Amino acid sequence: MAICEVSGKGKMYGHNVSFSQHKTRKVFKPNVQKKTLIINGKKVKMNVSTSALRTLKKKGIIEK
Repeated sequence: MAICEVSGKGKMYGHNVSFSQHKTRKVFKPNVQKKTLIINGKKVKMNVSTSALRTLKKKGIIEK
């Protein structure tokens, strides 16, 4: 299971709840992508969540 190296997001636990309110265990996994980012002129491969990628693009740290 990959963890976002920028935001630190990882898996979370909860319940699936049916109509009859029967609860079963569930794992919520973040959408983590392996991306090559240019940091200080060097190419670095990182596991980054898609929400963190959007934030980095918004702040202007990385280009599209």
